[in-house]
Amino acid sequence: MTAIKHALQRDIFTPNDERLLSIVNVCKAGKKKKNCFLCATVTTERPVQVKVVKVKKTDKGDFYKRQMAWELRDLTEVDAKDANKENPEFDLHFEKVYRWVASSTAEKNSFISCIWKLNQRYLRKKVEFVNVSPQLLEELPKAEESVPSGESQSVAGGDEDALDDYQELNTREEQDIESMMEVCEYAISNAEAFAEKLSRELQVLDGANIQSIMASEKQVNILMQLLDQALAEVDNIEGKLLSYEEMLQSVKEQMDQISQSNRLIQISNTNNGKLLDEIQFLVNYMDLSKGHIKALQEGDLSSPKGIEACINASEALSQCMNVALNPGHDKLMAVKQQQQLFSELRDTFARRLTNHLNNVFVHQGHDQSSTLSQHTAELTLPKHSPLHRDLLRYAKLMEWLKNTQREKYDGLSRTYVDYMTRLYEREIKDFFEVAKIKMAGTSKDGKGKFATLPRKESALKQEVESLHGSSGKLTGSTSSLNKLAVSSSNSRRSQSSSLLDMGNMSASDLDVADRTRFDKIFEQVLSELEPLCLAEQDFISKFFKLQQNPTLAQAENVDDSDGTVHSRPLSEHRQSISEKDMVRMMMNKIFQSIETELNSLIALGDKIDSFNSLYMLVKMSHHVWTAENVDPASYLSTTLGNVLVTVKRNFDKCISGQIRQMEEVKISKKSKVGILPFVTGFEEFAKLAEAIFRNAERRGDLDKAYIKLIRAVFSNVEKVANESQKTPRDVVMMENFHHIFSTLSSLKISCLDAERKDAKQKYTEHLQSYVINSLGQPLEKLNHFFEGVEARVAQGVREEEVSYQLAFNKQELRKVIKEYPGKEVKKGLDNLYRKVDKHLCEEESLLQVVWHSMQDEFIRQYKHFEGLINRCYPGSGITMEFTIQDMLEYFSSIAQSH
Repeated sequence: MTAIKHALQRDIFTPNDERLLSIVNVCKAGKKKKNCFLCATVTTERPVQVKVVKVKKTDKGDFYKRQMAWELRDLTEVDAKDANKENPEFDLHFEKVYRWVASSTAEKNSFISCIWKLNQRYLRKKVEFVNVSPQLLEELPKAEESVPSGESQSVAGGDEDALDDYQELNTREEQDIESMMEVCEYAISNAEAFAEKLSRELQVLDGANIQSIMASEKQVNILMQLLDQALAEVDNIEGKLLSYEEMLQSVKEQMDQISQSNRLIQISNTNNGKLLDEIQFLVNYMDLSKGHIKALQEGDLSSPKGIEACINASEALSQCMNVALNPGHDKLMAVKQQQQLFSELRDTFARRLTNHLNNVFVHQGHDQSSTLSQHTAELTLPKHSPLHRDLLRYAKLMEWLKNTQREKYDGLSRTYVDYMTRLYEREIKDFFEVAKIKMAGTSKDGKGKFATLPRKESALKQEVESLHGSSGKLTGSTSSLNKLAVSSSNSRRSQSSSLLDMGNMSASDLDVADRTRFDKIFEQVLSELEPLCLAEQDFISKFFKLQQNPTLAQAENVDDSDGTVHSRPLSEHRQSISEKDMVRMMMNKIFQSIETELNSLIALGDKIDSFNSLYMLVKMSHHVWTAENVDPASYLSTTLGNVLVTVKRNFDKCISGQIRQMEEVKISKKSKVGILPFVTGFEEFAKLAEAIFRNAERRGDLDKAYIKLIRAVFSNVEKVANESQKTPRDVVMMENFHHIFSTLSSLKISCLDAERKDAKQKYTEHLQSYVINSLGQPLEKLNHFFEGVEARVAQGVREEEVSYQLAFNKQELRKVIKEYPGKEVKKGLDNLYRKVDKHLCEEESLLQVVWHSMQDEFIRQYKHFEGLINRCYPGSGITMEFTIQDMLEYFSSIAQSH
C-alpha cells in the first residue's frame, strides 16, 4: 500500500500541487468488484483545500488516472454502518449517497479517522459521523495497531505527524539548507557525519548566544528600570480612571432615574390614549339615539313614515346589540346597563310588531269582502296583491324579527299560514263550485248570476255536490252523471262518449260547443290558479325572507319509541333544511285544497264526457311544463304534476274503455254489416285528438293511444267479419279496411304509417278474394271444364292431345260453350251486380270499384280460356259465343242501368 501511495503522490497529486494524506482500496457496494482508491488530499497552496479523490487504474492496467473528486466541505455525513463490529462497508453522503466496501476494516478506519481530523482542522461546518466508534475518532493509535507497522507508519502515523507538526519551508530557509549542503559534500553519502558536524556547530552557536546575552546585562538593567517607571505611570493612570468611573456612576444613576420617569410618563400617556379609544368605541357603537328609542317604544306601525322609522330604529338596535366587544367590556357596569336596555327595547318592539301583524293576519283571514260572488261572472279568483303590497312594507322588520326573536317569527309564520289557509280554502271552494256548475251546463240570468236550467236542477246540484269532497274522489250518490242529461239550447247528449257513439252521430250531434266550453272553462281554471300560486309564493319568499339563508327550522313528524307519530311546531324543532323546502311546506298548507278541488273537477269533467280527458291532458301538460320552466321545485309545479298523473290515468282509462266497448260490440244477424261503428268512431276520435293535440307537449301519449286503438280496431274488424252471417267476410274486411286506409291517409299520422300500409294491403287482398269468389258463379260449367283440362295437362297429357280425351273432346267443349251465349252471360252478370250491390254498403261507395275489378278479372279469365282453346284445340275453329268487346258493353250497360 506504501508503494501505491508513493506512486499516486508522484504521478497524480504532485503535478497538481496536492499532498496525499490517506488512501483506502474500495469497490462499489452491490456491484462487480472493480477496485479503485479513495484518497484524502490537501493542497500545498493557501488557502488549503481538502478533497476526496477517486483514483483507478487505466484500462491497460499500467497507470493510474484521476476519475472523480469531491470537496470535503460538500460532505454531509459519514456512515460506518456498525460501531461495534468489524464491517468493511461505509457510506459517504455528498449531493448523493456513495456506498463503498473497503478491502479491510483497518483501511476503512484509518481513512475515516483521517477525514475526521481534516474536518476538525480545516472546516467550519462539521461533518456528521454515524455508526463510528468514539475511540476511533479520539485515539488514533488504537486503530493503527491492527495495521502492519511499516504501513501504519507510512499511511497513518506519517500522515498525522504531517498534519500536526509539518510547516512548509520558506524560500530563505531552502537557500540556507542548500548552501549548507553544498559546503558538506558528504551530507548525503554520510548522514551521520553530517549530523554530528551540525550538532557541533549548534553547540558553538549556543555558547556564542550566551556570551552575547551576558555582555548586554547593562542594557538589560536599563530596560528593567524603564519598565518599572512605565508600571508606575500605569498605576497612576488607573487611579485617575477609577475616580472618573465613580463620577460617571453617579451620573448614570441620575440618568436611569430620569429615563424611568420618562418611561412611566409614556406608559401613562399610552394607557390614557387607549382608554379614550375604548370609551369612544363604546359611545359610538353602543349608544342608541332618543328618536330610535321612541320609535321602538311608540312608533306607529300602521303608517308608512312610522314603519320607516321603526325599520331604521330596529337596524340601529341590531348594530348596537351585535357590536363585537373587546375582552373585558362585558364586565363594565355601563355596558351591562346598555345591553339590558337594548334587550328590553328588542323584546318590547318584537312584542308590538308581533301583535300588530297578528291582527293584520286575523283581519284578512276573517275578511268577507273578497268573496267569489263578485267574480263569478268572469270565473276569476280574487287578487291579493293589495294585501301583499301592504305587508311587504314590513319585510325588513320580519327579517329583523327572524334574526332576533326566532320564536315570534315562527309564531307569525304559523299565524299567517293558518288564516290564509282559511281564506284561500273558502275562495277556492267557491271558485271550483262555479266552475263545476259551468261545466255541468248552466245559463246566465239577466242579473249576471248563474243558475241551472229548470230540468233536473236538483239532480245536477246533487251530482256537483257529490263530486266536491275532501278526498277528491267520487262519493256515494244514487244518481250518476252517466244518467244526468245536460241541457243545451238545441239538443242534449249522453254524458259518456265512446267510439261507438261517435260512429253513430253526425258532427253536430257530437256537441262540439259543449267540449269547446269545457276546454275554455278548464283553461280558465288553470290560468287563474297559476298566477295566484306564483304571486303567493313570491310574496312568502320576500315577506318571510326565505331566499338568502340556507337553513331554517322546520316542523317535522317524529316517531317516538312506541311508534306514535307527533308533529313538532317550528319553534320546537331546529333541523337544517333548504328554504325552498320551507316555502313549499307553507304553500302546501295554504293551498292544501287546490289538489283536492282539481281532482274533483277532473272527475266531474270525466263523468260529463270521457273525451274531456284529452283536453285536460293537453292543458294540464302545458301548465306543468310552464311551471317547471319557471321553477321545477315550486309548489305549483309539484301540485300540477300530481294532478297530471290523475289526468293521465283518466286518459288511459278512456282509451281502455273504448277498446273494451269495441270488444263488446254486437252486429245484427239480419242486416248487412257495412262500416262498423267503431271504425267511423276512430276516424272522429282521431280528428278530434289531432285538433286537440296540435303542438302539444304530451304528443307521445296520444301516439301510444293511437297504437292501442288501431290494433283493437283491426282485431275487432276481423272478429266481426268472421262472425258475420249476412255479409261475406271479404266484404266486411274490404269495406272497413278501405275506410281505415282512407282515414289514415287523410290524417297523415306518422306513428300509424305501418298500420296505414297494413290496412291498404288487407283491403286489396280481400277485394281480390271477393272478386274471384264472386266471378266463379256466372260461368260455373265453363270454369269446371277448363279446370279439368288444366288438371289433365298437369297429369302429363300434352296440350294438343287433350282433345282426344273423351270428357274433354271438341264436342264437349262446343256443348259447354253453347250453354253460355252472350245473352246468358249478360243475364248472369246482371244477377251478379245485384248480389254485389246487396253485399256492399252505400256510405263507402265501393260498388263501382268492385265492379271494375270484376270486369278486369272476367277479361283475364276470358283470355285464359281463349289461350287454352288455342293451345289444346288448335285448328278447331272453336270460339266463345261472345267477345271481349261484348263483355265491356255488358259491364258498362249493367252499371249504367243501376
